[in-house]
Amino acid sequence: MKRFILGVAAAALLSGTALAQEFQPAVVYDLGGKFDKSFNEAAYTGAEKFKADTGIEYRDFEIQNDSQREQALRNFARRGANPVVAIGFSHANALEKVAKEFPDTKFAIVDMVVDLPNVRSILFKEHEGSYIVGKLAAMASKTGKVGFVGGMDVPLIRKFACGYKQGVKETNADAEVFENMTGSTGAAWNDPVKGGELAKSQIDRGADVIYHAAGGTGLGVLQAAADSGALGIGVDSNQNGVHPGKVLTSMLKRVDVAVASTFTDAKDGNWTSGFYTLGLAEGGVDWALDENNEPLITDEMKAAVDQTRADIVSGKIAVHDYMATEDCPY
Repeated sequence: MKRFILGVAAAALLSGTALAQEFQPAVVYDLGGKFDKSFNEAAYTGAEKFKADTGIEYRDFEIQNDSQREQALRNFARRGANPVVAIGFSHANALEKVAKEFPDTKFAIVDMVVDLPNVRSILFKEHEGSYIVGKLAAMASKTGKVGFVGGMDVPLIRKFACGYKQGVKETNADAEVFENMTGSTGAAWNDPVKGGELAKSQIDRGADVIYHAAGGTGLGVLQAAADSGALGIGVDSNQNGVHPGKVLTSMLKRVDVAVASTFTDAKDGNWTSGFYTLGLAEGGVDWALDENNEPLITDEMKAAVDQTRADIVSGKIAVHDYMATEDCPY
């Protein structure tokens, strides 16, 4: 009898493990890879948090070129992965096609709307977070000249740039903002050498604070700023520790929360399709303050940011959304 009970217990344990493994979430990263210390890595962090919290393994794939997007999404769906999260707007066309082929698979995409009944679209108010770091840049600058380096020249990145410029200009109307984009293809997300060159050119013109929204390319921006005695501003993930004391702050875009909550909702039976937009009020964007940059942030700067944050959430400050109008008045 004792042996029988032990056998039943072991079978139950194995059954529970098997049931847990039946839930197989997956992530397909954008160009630049999951260790870009920025956008993709935020998604990786969210997946890892889900794994730590639940003990459930996930699958992931790092594309090397655009042609792999559709293939990766379809392969995961064929193999039973569910949900499948696509990181980045460039997955939109591939996801729309694959999601129609697998109507019973749950999909999610970050930074684009794919209007299908089995797709969750997750957007962020990057302009709000960029306004905040723009204010900090203007307050920290000694020259009155600051910079922005974007990755791929697309409306989404101009949305970052415009919010940043508004934050700078509404803090110091006389400030000058230099702006450069790295390129017009996906390679622009993974070119730290070019990012460093663009940052250096802005520094040579007098910029002493430079914000990047450029994925892996931004590591070159932060390096050039640190080497030149300027301050960098990170993006998406907390990049303050990349060059401690040389990064003023980072604009946090909580892709980690989006990925972890999508996995959790699917696991718990709470998954929904449709689109969600996350800003300051929803905790979707923010700025980073930690031991690496605390000496750079004065009490005056903290107070100003706290007030600005409250004013954006309340609607007292309206941050211009480049993607709503395709222009930037700043």
